[in-house]
Amino acid sequence: MSGNYIEARALEAAMLDARQALAVYDGALEWMARPEAALEGPLAAEVWAFNRSLTHVLLVDHRWRGWVAPGGKVDPDETPREAARRELFEETGVQAELIATPAAATVRSYHPTWSATAGISYLAVIEQQTSLKSEKGQPAAWQHLDESWRGWFSGDRLRMKQCAFWLGRPR
Repeated sequence: MSGNYIEARALEAAMLDARQALAVYDGALEWMARPEAALEGPLAAEVWAFNRSLTHVLLVDHRWRGWVAPGGKVDPDETPREAARRELFEETGVQAELIATPAAATVRSYHPTWSATAGISYLAVIEQQTSLKSEKGQPAAWQHLDESWRGWFSGDRLRMKQCAFWLGRPR
């Protein structure tokens, strides 16, 4: 994944979303603000799609990463938010509006031999009965936030659970 250029528009949108995110992990803002960040792409985007009761999250069973949020690389001429919506649809068949406030900004490696990648996690709340159309080889399913699952990013379940709590708080 490393060695891809991040377009200025995408990096600017990622910085704006990272500043507004409910949580920032791994020094993501500092990582994106470095002068060389645009040369160390790609940029990643994903969706934490919760059911209406905020007890389950929609994940895909990646062939070697295990259960992860639907997401992937931000393509040229795309913002991270646009990429997140596209990836959600491609991997689950779900078209959803994303909540204005992003969930999180992170910097992490998606493969043991790849460099760190900045990413933005977006939020959606959808009906759990929504029909799913999984991408071939990556089944999509709802996972309960109180039950652990096998996944590449071991801290994501607790991060998602905290985010669900924030979403459910009265305002």
